[in-house]
Amino acid sequence: MGQLIVQDFVTADGFAADTNNEFKAYELLEGGTAEFDRAQLEWLGSVEAMVLGANTYRYFVEYWPTPASEADIITPVLNGLRRHVFSRHLKEAPWGDFPPSNVESGDAIEAIRRIKRESTKDIVLWGSLSLGETFFAAGEVDAVRLVVMPVGQGAGRGVFPAGHDPALLRLVDVNSYDQGLVELSYTVRKQG
Repeated sequence: MGQLIVQDFVTADGFAADTNNEFKAYELLEGGTAEFDRAQLEWLGSVEAMVLGANTYRYFVEYWPTPASEADIITPVLNGLRRHVFSRHLKEAPWGDFPPSNVESGDAIEAIRRIKRESTKDIVLWGSLSLGETFFAAGEVDAVRLVVMPVGQGAGRGVFPAGHDPALLRLVDVNSYDQGLVELSYTVRKQG
């Protein structure tokens, strides 16, 4: 059975989106993140599927399903993952020249439980803050990987839903990378 891991980039002051529900801090990484990419590639060996909300899917599909440049080591792996797009409105979710993503239009909790049961490796949720809040509230998130960027934003939206008990996270690893990135890895302790 796979574990659901939420991985999000956040600002140093803890925001995963600005007040317009966008995350533009990525623009600071235009020089590349070779060291982080190598670590990410190694971690992605334990991942078999990604889950995305409809808005994050629309953002990702504009970039990822393109052929990788010689220097790009992440794109081929991402394009090879099984993809699940959670949407009540999308009827299909093409992924460039690759097989389309599975559209999950029913109950999100039932769907993630099924995806976890069917998976032998981990599942990653990127972006998709509303979907993440749903999974946190249902106790379906098993681990969190926060990639902290060296920038303050001042306001916006965090990864965790309002009222989430931070004591339920247990720090398991901290790594620093090029461009000033720091990744904090946590397990989520289940209540009860």
